[in-house]
Amino acid sequence: MNASSASAPAPATPESNPEVARRFRYWQTRTLVSLMFGYAAFYFVRKNLSFAMPAMQEDLHITKADLGLFLTLHGLLYGVSRFVNGMWADRANARYFMVAGLMLSVVANVFFGFSSSVLFLGVAWMVNGWVQGMGFPPCCRLMTHWFPPERLATKMSIWNTSHSIGAWVAAVFCGYIVAFGWRWCFFAPAILCTLAGIILFLLLRDTPTSVGLPEIQVTGTQHAHNEDKSTEEYKTFVRRHVFGNPYIWWISLANFFVYILRFAVLDWGPTLLKEMKGFSLHHAGWMVAGFEVSGLIGMLLAGWATDKFFGGRGARMCVLCMIGAATSLFAFWKIPGDSPVMSMVFLGAAGFFIYGPQALIGIIAANLATKRAAATAAGFTGLFGYASTLISGWGLGKLVQTSGWDIAFGALLGVGAIGTFMFILAWPAKAHGYDE
Repeated sequence: MNASSASAPAPATPESNPEVARRFRYWQTRTLVSLMFGYAAFYFVRKNLSFAMPAMQEDLHITKADLGLFLTLHGLLYGVSRFVNGMWADRANARYFMVAGLMLSVVANVFFGFSSSVLFLGVAWMVNGWVQGMGFPPCCRLMTHWFPPERLATKMSIWNTSHSIGAWVAAVFCGYIVAFGWRWCFFAPAILCTLAGIILFLLLRDTPTSVGLPEIQVTGTQHAHNEDKSTEEYKTFVRRHVFGNPYIWWISLANFFVYILRFAVLDWGPTLLKEMKGFSLHHAGWMVAGFEVSGLIGMLLAGWATDKFFGGRGARMCVLCMIGAATSLFAFWKIPGDSPVMSMVFLGAAGFFIYGPQALIGIIAANLATKRAAATAAGFTGLFGYASTLISGWGLGKLVQTSGWDIAFGALLGVGAIGTFMFILAWPAKAHGYDE
């Protein structure tokens, strides 16, 4: 056999080459930090509406039902967008895709800030809902390309803290900036996120091969990272591992109920704390920020515990978290308004437990679908999560407007119980789908 017919040498891998391993660690860290920074910025131009809502009611005479409708339409479009963009993100350069989404969200925020009619405000926030759906899919895609499945729950939980960091900073910032007028809740974040988009473009890169590194080798799959995803074989894989996987359906349905609880606090928190507990918007901002900080700690511990105690089976950890979330919300409901410290403690405890499932659902979906269809699977779960705004947005606003906060809280506890049951149905799910 001559030299030309001999097999080509295997490419260098992190395991076989110390220099490759060093560069891989550098780019893993850089990618993780860049994605955290970028996704936190998305929240800065997304969760600002809740702090403008009380002032908008007084200035523009908009009802809670109208504001709830904004939240619902935004969430529905976001859910559909995350699903559609999930399929596109599996085929696109994540760097360009994510930056484009952030810049378009900046434009939508500026348009919203200049608007006064319900129609134009609604259109602007619906557009923002769609382009916000361009943020999560490229993050999910890159995480599955840069980190192996046995470490994904821990690493993706770290990335997922960007949700809480972004919402926390937005809550504190908008809690102060609203004093200059509700429109500055949109103008100021838009200015900051323009700068963030430039920084993200400079820091972020696509998959390992885009910087001359090998793709992570996972036992059980031989498909190239740049495979043709228009083939019938790939479509069959997606139909089987995503849309035909009963456990992805169960966690997607559970996501619907998880997000109702999460958005009940994030979207209505300032209004709830002002009307139900008698706190000022300034103090409400810090309390919602505390909800986010507690959630950050909760999601990190949930990801670590999933890998440590449940062998990567996230649905099992989610059952425990949902029980804790419902219990904490019940305690917060029953604490009187003249007990601000205890109110903060139990609201923080609710965030601690709610953000465990919120982080783990995307990880479960990505691992079950493997990196071949991770963004598609995560987008599918997001479709259900943001369909929840039918309840957490317009539905909750209408219920509070007609029946008060006490009835609304009773309904939220029922939501927690149903979500727990959905996770129980997903209890037997495997840690990942790479061996199928």
